[in-house]
Amino acid sequence: LTVPRITPPSRCRAGRAMPKKDDGTKKPASETVPDQRWKLQVFYLCFYGFMTQIRPGESFITPYLLGADKNFTQAEVTNVIMPVLTYSYMAVLVPIFLLTDYLRYKPVLVLQSLSHISIWLLLVLGTSVLAMQLMEFFYGITMAARIAYSSYIFSLVAPSRYQRMASYSRSAVLLGVFTSSVLGQLCITLGSVSFLTLNYVSLGFVSFGLILTLFLERPRRSLFFNRPEGAGDGAAPAELDKMARGDGGGGIRGWQEAALCRMLREVGALARQPQLRLWSLWWVFNSAGYYLMLYYVHILWNEIYPTMDNRQVYNGGVDAASTLLGAGASFAAGYVKIRWTL
Repeated sequence: LTVPRITPPSRCRAGRAMPKKDDGTKKPASETVPDQRWKLQVFYLCFYGFMTQIRPGESFITPYLLGADKNFTQAEVTNVIMPVLTYSYMAVLVPIFLLTDYLRYKPVLVLQSLSHISIWLLLVLGTSVLAMQLMEFFYGITMAARIAYSSYIFSLVAPSRYQRMASYSRSAVLLGVFTSSVLGQLCITLGSVSFLTLNYVSLGFVSFGLILTLFLERPRRSLFFNRPEGAGDGAAPAELDKMARGDGGGGIRGWQEAALCRMLREVGALARQPQLRLWSLWWVFNSAGYYLMLYYVHILWNEIYPTMDNRQVYNGGVDAASTLLGAGASFAAGYVKIRWTL
């Protein structure tokens, strides 16, 4: 996620400062909302992020596909099914990134929840290679849509709180993955639960996640395309205001063309920033290496130690250990003084 540099509001939120005089002008929504409201929204968002990660069958998808339940060959999983995830993720990442801000986050989060449900329906009911490829396609959508959750937090708080609130939301997600992995590993090792049963449990949790998504409040503003009206209302101006001066908008008429043009101008403006180009390059190497490791290492584990007894599969334990470390690091990052320009 690229966090733009937004000028802090010229006036504080409600409860922090009083205007010198009442000039009769209408205050923006950001000043009339009680100070506690954003805290409740952040809490619910973190709770949502935690609960939507409870998918105890996720760590065991590869042994599930290679096991007796689905009985796909290792060549099919490695060379035919898995690559669909990589290329579908690459294909939908940029469109979803642009739509996330334009649609103000919530519709993309609903799409992510529906894709999660589709994944586990296909895992439970699908029997063909084509069904598993479609499952991986939906997996690519859910991965690309993660940016909606990551950026949602920035529509709720002032820029001065970005770093700490982002660490909270990220920690909530990783703690959810940790809990999910531990739950899955305990069910496999101690409860002798089958992979299929774990997938049914995961389907129930992702269905609950869709319900939670529906109760998320759709923000009135976002970082780029949904700017608050009025130049002097004290709201944080979007980067697009500084990049595309003179854009008066076309109203309902020609909205498709206007939206597309604004998106293209935004991408072009961002691409001209040297620091952002460098940051994006590092992000590409980081994410590509991480996902290659994450999804293909399960096949390597099965090659080293073929799955004969489900109780001897420790994928969930490994995922739990790594995400617990990540959650701690993410939480600590919110309290570290960072020179972002450096």
